[in-house]
Amino acid sequence: MKKLIIVLIIGAVISPLFAQEKNDSKYNTSDMYYINVPVEKIYPSAKGYIILYRRNTTQLGTIGILNEWFTDAASKAEMLKMPPGRNWPSLTVFYRDGKFSHVRLYVHPAKGHQTWGNLPQSADLSKYFSDSEEIKLEF
Repeated sequence: MKKLIIVLIIGAVISPLFAQEKNDSKYNTSDMYYINVPVEKIYPSAKGYIILYRRNTTQLGTIGILNEWFTDAASKAEMLKMPPGRNWPSLTVFYRDGKFSHVRLYVHPAKGHQTWGNLPQSADLSKYFSDSEEIKLEF
């Protein structure tokens, strides 16, 4: 019995040496980086979401994220509803090889929360939604 336990321990110590290393670029995250910005307000609209984010301590920036970006499991946008806390709402934009990859929006789950807002239906939002397939944050 003792020999079996010793053999199992030695096997557990040695087994990581034989683990395969994946060199496929799909698994290589070293070429990926992100930018995280705090969000002041989120405005849902018929075309998507208008996001007011902090550019610096005194200025706000505005971007639009199309609804179509949220539709797929491997889509360009993901909205994560977070439990109460101070680190959100926030917007994280991911880049791979210097090009836009996807965006994550961390939000309060209750639409009645102060970080969610309403826009007038007559507001012209076309300048926030372009045909571009990427997001450009201003700082």
